[in-house]
Amino acid sequence: MPEGVDEDKRATLRRFAALGAATPFVGFGDGDGSREGSDVRDAILGYLATTPGAHFSKLRDDLKLGTGETQHHLRRLLSDGAIESRRDGDYRRFFPSNRFSEFEQVALGYLRRNTPRGMLILLLRDPDATGSDLAAALDVSRATVSTYAKELEDAGLLSREDGYAVVSPESVITLLIRYADSFGSDAVSFAAEADRFIRFDP
Repeated sequence: MPEGVDEDKRATLRRFAALGAATPFVGFGDGDGSREGSDVRDAILGYLATTPGAHFSKLRDDLKLGTGETQHHLRRLLSDGAIESRRDGDYRRFFPSNRFSEFEQVALGYLRRNTPRGMLILLLRDPDATGSDLAAALDVSRATVSTYAKELEDAGLLSREDGYAVVSPESVITLLIRYADSFGSDAVSFAAEADRFIRFDP
């Protein structure tokens, strides 16, 4: 059984390492002399290229790594400047370096949380949706919607001046489309029909 788990882990790492190989930091900082260590870091880079804003536990679990192993390689990548991180409530989220603005990093963090992502998607679909509409569609309480609406407003992603309005909707839509597969089925569904929500003003 352990051998099967190891093979599964190696296959997962190889898959993401192939993506990491396309980054400018591939093989960067192999001072520990470990090819395996470099492969793990390449896999983390590849994973974050497709799943930017992932928090520690998700990255560790998806790559089938141990906690100490993950901590070690993330510290190396942070030290080497290959990735960057930001605190998001109880989470620390990780991103490829110099790829995302502060607004995009914050947006990616909230898009990785089910209820805030659902609220943003629903408001992009229907800018006139009320708090009650959002609560009903997401099967959550009105209080939950209010709590997240305030969080999103404080984070600069939502305006509550006149109902609810997504701030910089084009940027949020772009992130949803580009990384739809890493969010959830709601994002994939939205991305499939996103052309309906993009306005072009020549």
